Amino acid sequence: MLTKAEKTKLFILETASPLYNEKGISGVSIDDVLEATKLTKGCIYGHFNGKDDLSEQVVDFSLKKISQKLAGIVSQGKTAEEKVFLYLDFHKNPIDTYIAGGCPIFNTAVEADDHFPSIKKKVATVLETGLQGISNILKEGIVNGEFSDELNADIFAFKILSAVEGGIVLSRTMDSQKLMIELIKDLKKELKRYTL
Repeated sequence: MLTKAEKTKLFILETASPLYNEKGISGVSIDDVLEATKLTKGCIYGHFNGKDDLSEQVVDFSLKKISQKLAGIVSQGKTAEEKVFLYLDFHKNPIDTYIAGGCPIFNTAVEADDHFPSIKKKVATVLETGLQGISNILKEGIVNGEFSDELNADIFAFKILSAVEGGIVLSRTMDSQKLMIELIKDLKKELKRYTL
């Protein structure tokens, strides 16, 4: 059971998460968070040591939230192919995303690249973990006899992750999910070529 203070902090993180995802770390001010939460400055500063601390914790919260959601969805698959397809299907609608504003992994990665080295490391860890997770699923499929050993699991995992993350950005910029749906179909079709 969460304490009242823990519930308040969680509320702040949940409320600030889409703000940061839509406006970016630099684009969000404490006033934005105050307006969204309807809390006082004293309350915010009672839970966070300034904007940098708030930003770090919001990023941690968002990255953990998206990673846990994806892991939960992928784990429902019975086969390696089902797991990969569930991962891909999760990203079918890049306009209406799990956390408003697109993929927090990509959004944070772009902004953190040059300006927030500690946050960049966090995003890199999440990306590396995700990439390794997809690769491991593909390797599991090879070992289980689902896929041919001609499938290069590491390269195909990188292709999936790159295509999905890039597809989200392009789809959101063009305000259309049509090509993302086709991209996912194409990635599934390509993986099927390795099915035994």
